[in-house]
Amino acid sequence: MKRILLTVEYDGTNYSGWQRQINGLAVQQVLEETLQRAAKERIVVTGASRTDAGVHALGQAVHFDTESSIPPEKFPFVLNTMLPRDIRVHSGREVPPEFHARFMTSGKRYTYRIVNSRHASAIRRNTHVHVPLPLDLAPMREAAAQLLGKHDFAAYQAAGGTAKTTVRTIRSVKLQSLGDEIILTIEGDAFLYNMVRIIAGTLIEIGHHRRSVNAFAEAFETRNRLSLGVTAPPQGLELTKVYYPEEAFSLPESVKWHED
Repeated sequence: MKRILLTVEYDGTNYSGWQRQINGLAVQQVLEETLQRAAKERIVVTGASRTDAGVHALGQAVHFDTESSIPPEKFPFVLNTMLPRDIRVHSGREVPPEFHARFMTSGKRYTYRIVNSRHASAIRRNTHVHVPLPLDLAPMREAAAQLLGKHDFAAYQAAGGTAKTTVRTIRSVKLQSLGDEIILTIEGDAFLYNMVRIIAGTLIEIGHHRRSVNAFAEAFETRNRLSLGVTAPPQGLELTKVYYPEEAFSLPESVKWHED
Protein backbone atom coordinates (compact mmCIF):
# COMPACT_ATOMS: atom_id res chain seq x y z
CA MET A 1 0.00 0.00 0.00
CA LYS A 2 1.30 3.45 -0.91
CA ARG A 3 -0.11 6.97 -0.64
CA ILE A 4 -0.24 9.10 -3.79
CA LEU A 5 -0.65 12.86 -4.10
CA LEU A 6 -2.19 14.26 -7.29
CA THR A 7 -2.53 17.84 -8.53
CA VAL A 8 -5.91 18.18 -10.22
CA GLU A 9 -7.39 20.89 -12.45
CA TYR A 10 -11.11 21.09 -13.14
CA ASP A 11 -13.81 23.29 -14.58
CA GLY A 12 -16.52 23.15 -11.92
CA THR A 13 -19.37 24.30 -14.17
CA ASN A 14 -21.00 20.90 -14.58
CA TYR A 15 -20.42 19.64 -11.04
CA SER A 16 -22.12 19.99 -7.67
CA GLY A 17 -18.77 20.82 -6.12
CA TRP A 18 -15.70 18.84 -5.11
CA GLN A 19 -17.26 16.64 -2.42
CA ARG A 20 -19.55 13.70 -3.15
CA GLN A 21 -23.26 14.63 -3.06
CA ILE A 22 -26.39 12.52 -2.71
CA ASN A 23 -28.24 14.38 -5.45
CA GLY A 24 -25.53 15.65 -7.78
CA LEU A 25 -22.38 14.67 -9.62
CA ALA A 26 -19.21 15.82 -7.83
CA VAL A 27 -15.61 16.00 -9.01
CA GLN A 28 -14.58 13.63 -6.22
CA GLN A 29 -17.00 10.96 -7.47
CA VAL A 30 -15.74 11.18 -11.06
CA LEU A 31 -12.10 11.01 -9.97
CA GLU A 32 -12.70 8.07 -7.62
CA GLU A 33 -14.60 6.08 -10.22
CA THR A 34 -11.87 6.72 -12.79
CA LEU A 35 -9.12 5.72 -10.36
CA GLN A 36 -10.99 2.54 -9.49
CA ARG A 37 -11.20 1.56 -13.15
CA ALA A 38 -7.50 2.31 -13.66
CA ALA A 39 -6.22 0.62 -10.48
CA LYS A 40 -8.88 -2.15 -10.35
CA GLU A 41 -9.50 -1.58 -6.65
CA ARG A 42 -11.75 0.51 -4.43
CA ILE A 43 -10.22 3.98 -3.90
CA VAL A 44 -11.32 6.92 -1.76
CA VAL A 45 -9.70 10.30 -2.43
CA THR A 46 -9.28 13.24 -0.05
CA GLY A 47 -9.04 16.79 -1.39
CA ALA A 48 -7.34 19.80 0.15
CA SER A 49 -10.39 22.03 -0.39
CA ARG A 50 -14.13 21.33 -0.66
CA THR A 51 -14.88 23.72 -3.50
CA ASP A 52 -18.57 24.57 -4.04
CA ALA A 53 -20.75 23.97 -7.08
CA GLY A 54 -19.51 26.00 -10.05
CA VAL A 55 -16.12 26.78 -8.48
CA HIS A 56 -13.00 25.82 -10.44
CA ALA A 57 -9.56 24.54 -9.50
CA LEU A 58 -6.19 24.89 -11.15
CA GLY A 59 -4.24 23.24 -8.33
CA GLN A 60 -6.50 21.09 -6.18
CA ALA A 61 -4.39 18.62 -4.16
CA VAL A 62 -5.73 15.09 -3.68
CA HIS A 63 -4.35 12.05 -1.86
CA PHE A 64 -5.38 8.39 -1.93
CA ASP A 65 -4.04 4.97 -0.94
CA THR A 66 -3.48 2.23 -3.48
CA GLU A 67 -1.87 -1.16 -4.02
CA SER A 68 -1.67 -0.52 -7.76
CA SER A 69 1.61 -1.11 -9.58
CA ILE A 70 1.09 2.10 -11.62
CA PRO A 71 4.12 4.36 -10.93
CA PRO A 72 3.05 7.56 -9.12
CA GLU A 73 4.30 9.83 -11.90
CA LYS A 74 2.31 7.84 -14.49
CA PHE A 75 -1.11 8.38 -12.89
CA PRO A 76 -1.68 11.64 -14.83
CA PHE A 77 -1.07 9.89 -18.17
CA VAL A 78 -3.33 6.98 -17.28
CA LEU A 79 -6.16 9.03 -15.79
CA ASN A 80 -6.24 11.75 -18.44
CA THR A 81 -7.10 9.17 -21.10
CA MET A 82 -10.17 8.20 -19.04
CA LEU A 83 -11.39 11.41 -17.40
CA PRO A 84 -13.87 13.84 -18.97
CA ARG A 85 -12.29 16.85 -20.65
CA ASP A 86 -13.21 19.22 -17.81
CA ILE A 87 -11.03 17.33 -15.28
CA ARG A 88 -7.27 16.90 -15.72
CA VAL A 89 -4.50 15.51 -13.52
CA HIS A 90 -1.17 17.33 -13.84
CA SER A 91 1.19 15.56 -11.45
CA GLY A 92 1.50 12.49 -9.25
CA ARG A 93 3.98 11.64 -6.52
CA GLU A 94 4.33 9.24 -3.62
CA VAL A 95 4.06 10.79 -0.16
CA PRO A 96 4.46 9.38 3.36
CA PRO A 97 1.55 7.29 4.70
CA GLU A 98 0.92 10.01 7.30
CA PHE A 99 0.49 12.72 4.67
CA HIS A 100 -2.95 14.35 4.56
CA ALA A 101 -3.98 16.61 1.67
CA ARG A 102 -6.43 18.64 3.75
CA PHE A 103 -4.99 18.80 7.26
CA MET A 104 -1.30 19.35 6.43
CA THR A 105 -1.67 22.43 4.22
CA SER A 106 0.42 25.49 5.05
CA GLY A 107 -1.52 27.83 2.79
CA LYS A 108 -3.75 28.29 -0.25
CA ARG A 109 -4.04 30.76 -3.10
CA TYR A 110 -7.41 31.68 -4.61
CA THR A 111 -8.19 33.76 -7.67
CA TYR A 112 -11.47 35.58 -8.34
CA ARG A 113 -12.12 36.93 -11.85
CA ILE A 114 -14.50 39.70 -12.92
CA VAL A 115 -15.52 40.91 -16.38
CA ASN A 116 -16.21 44.62 -15.82
CA SER A 117 -17.94 45.50 -19.07
CA ARG A 118 -21.32 46.79 -20.15
CA HIS A 119 -21.99 43.51 -21.93
CA ALA A 120 -21.31 40.01 -20.66
CA SER A 121 -18.70 37.74 -22.22
CA ALA A 122 -19.83 34.60 -24.02
CA ILE A 123 -16.47 32.84 -23.80
CA ARG A 124 -15.76 33.72 -20.15
CA ARG A 125 -19.28 33.20 -18.81
CA ASN A 126 -18.27 30.13 -16.76
CA THR A 127 -14.96 31.45 -15.37
CA HIS A 128 -15.74 35.11 -14.59
CA VAL A 129 -18.56 36.98 -12.91
CA HIS A 130 -20.06 39.76 -15.01
CA VAL A 131 -20.25 43.22 -13.38
CA PRO A 132 -21.76 45.68 -15.90
CA LEU A 133 -21.32 48.95 -13.97
CA PRO A 134 -17.81 50.49 -13.76
CA LEU A 135 -15.75 49.60 -10.70
CA ASP A 136 -13.48 52.13 -8.97
CA LEU A 137 -10.25 50.24 -8.26
CA ALA A 138 -8.70 52.84 -5.94
CA PRO A 139 -11.06 52.30 -2.96
CA MET A 140 -11.10 48.57 -3.67
CA ARG A 141 -7.32 48.38 -3.33
CA GLU A 142 -7.36 50.56 -0.22
CA ALA A 143 -9.93 48.26 1.36
CA ALA A 144 -8.14 45.06 0.33
CA ALA A 145 -5.00 46.18 2.17
CA GLN A 146 -6.97 45.95 5.44
CA LEU A 147 -7.17 42.18 5.02
CA LEU A 148 -3.43 41.63 5.33
CA GLY A 149 -2.11 40.05 8.49
CA LYS A 150 -3.63 37.97 11.27
CA HIS A 151 -7.27 38.70 12.14
CA ASP A 152 -10.43 37.10 13.45
CA PHE A 153 -12.46 36.54 10.27
CA ALA A 154 -15.66 35.48 12.09
CA ALA A 155 -17.75 37.87 9.94
CA TYR A 156 -16.28 36.44 6.75
CA GLN A 157 -17.94 33.03 6.69
CA ALA A 158 -21.31 31.84 5.43
CA ALA A 159 -23.77 29.85 7.51
CA GLY A 160 -22.75 26.22 7.68
CA GLY A 161 -19.06 26.81 8.35
CA THR A 162 -17.54 24.25 10.72
CA ALA A 163 -14.11 25.74 11.47
CA LYS A 164 -12.99 25.42 15.10
CA THR A 165 -11.32 28.83 14.99
CA THR A 166 -12.00 31.84 12.76
CA VAL A 167 -8.54 33.38 13.13
CA ARG A 168 -6.67 33.42 9.84
CA THR A 169 -3.56 35.07 8.37
CA ILE A 170 -3.72 36.68 4.92
CA ARG A 171 -0.25 36.88 3.36
CA SER A 172 -1.01 38.76 0.16
CA VAL A 173 -3.90 40.41 -1.67
CA LYS A 174 -3.64 41.74 -5.23
CA LEU A 175 -6.16 43.46 -7.49
CA GLN A 176 -5.11 43.62 -11.15
CA SER A 177 -6.84 45.35 -14.03
CA LEU A 178 -6.26 43.75 -17.44
CA GLY A 179 -8.46 45.26 -20.13
CA ASP A 180 -12.03 44.62 -19.05
CA GLU A 181 -10.91 42.06 -16.45
CA ILE A 182 -10.37 42.66 -12.75
CA ILE A 183 -8.51 39.83 -11.05
CA LEU A 184 -8.38 39.34 -7.28
CA THR A 185 -5.61 37.07 -6.00
CA ILE A 186 -5.54 36.26 -2.30
CA GLU A 187 -3.19 33.99 -0.40
CA GLY A 188 -3.37 32.91 3.23
CA ASP A 189 -2.77 30.12 5.69
CA ALA A 190 -6.40 28.94 5.50
CA PHE A 191 -9.86 30.18 4.52
CA LEU A 192 -13.34 29.94 6.01
CA TYR A 193 -16.44 28.70 4.19
CA ASN A 194 -17.22 31.16 1.34
CA MET A 195 -14.63 33.60 2.72
CA VAL A 196 -13.11 34.56 -0.64
CA ARG A 197 -16.51 34.99 -2.27
CA ILE A 198 -17.65 37.24 0.60
CA ILE A 199 -14.47 39.31 0.21
CA ALA A 200 -15.04 39.55 -3.57
CA GLY A 201 -18.68 40.55 -3.11
CA THR A 202 -17.70 43.23 -0.60
CA LEU A 203 -15.00 44.60 -2.90
CA ILE A 204 -17.51 44.89 -5.74
CA GLU A 205 -19.83 46.93 -3.50
CA ILE A 206 -16.91 49.13 -2.43
CA GLY A 207 -15.99 49.60 -6.10
CA HIS A 208 -19.54 50.83 -6.72
CA HIS A 209 -19.32 53.20 -3.70
CA ARG A 210 -22.19 51.33 -2.06
CA ARG A 211 -20.13 50.26 0.94
CA SER A 212 -17.51 52.02 3.05
CA VAL A 213 -13.85 51.64 2.15
CA ASN A 214 -13.39 50.67 5.82
CA ALA A 215 -15.86 47.76 5.61
CA PHE A 216 -13.23 45.08 6.26
CA ALA A 217 -11.79 46.87 9.29
CA GLU A 218 -15.30 47.37 10.67
CA ALA A 219 -16.11 43.68 10.19
CA PHE A 220 -13.08 42.71 12.27
CA GLU A 221 -14.51 44.83 15.08
CA THR A 222 -18.18 43.82 14.83
CA ARG A 223 -17.62 40.16 13.85
CA ASN A 224 -21.01 40.56 12.16
CA ARG A 225 -21.66 39.10 8.70
CA LEU A 226 -23.97 42.05 7.94
CA SER A 227 -20.93 44.37 8.05
CA LEU A 228 -19.87 42.90 4.70
CA GLY A 229 -21.34 42.60 1.22
CA VAL A 230 -23.14 39.82 -0.56
CA THR A 231 -21.45 36.52 -1.40
CA ALA A 232 -20.16 36.81 -4.97
CA PRO A 233 -21.21 34.13 -7.52
CA PRO A 234 -19.20 30.89 -7.63
CA GLN A 235 -18.11 30.86 -11.26
CA GLY A 236 -15.51 33.60 -10.77
CA LEU A 237 -13.63 31.61 -8.11
CA GLU A 238 -10.65 29.33 -8.67
CA LEU A 239 -8.53 27.36 -6.19
CA THR A 240 -5.20 28.22 -7.75
CA LYS A 241 -2.60 26.55 -5.55
CA VAL A 242 -2.23 24.54 -2.34
CA TYR A 243 0.96 24.84 -0.28
CA TYR A 244 2.53 22.26 2.04
CA PRO A 245 5.54 22.47 4.39
CA GLU A 246 8.51 20.63 2.95
CA GLU A 247 8.59 18.23 5.90
CA ALA A 248 5.18 16.89 4.84
CA PHE A 249 6.95 15.15 1.95
CA SER A 250 9.68 13.48 3.99
CA LEU A 251 9.50 9.81 3.13
CA PRO A 252 10.43 7.03 5.57
CA GLU A 253 14.06 5.92 5.38
CA SER A 254 13.06 2.54 3.94
CA VAL A 255 11.32 4.22 1.03
CA LYS A 256 14.23 6.60 0.48
CA TRP A 257 16.62 3.65 0.39
CA HIS A 258 14.38 1.83 -2.10
CA GLU A 259 14.26 4.91 -4.35
CA ASP A 260 18.06 5.10 -4.42
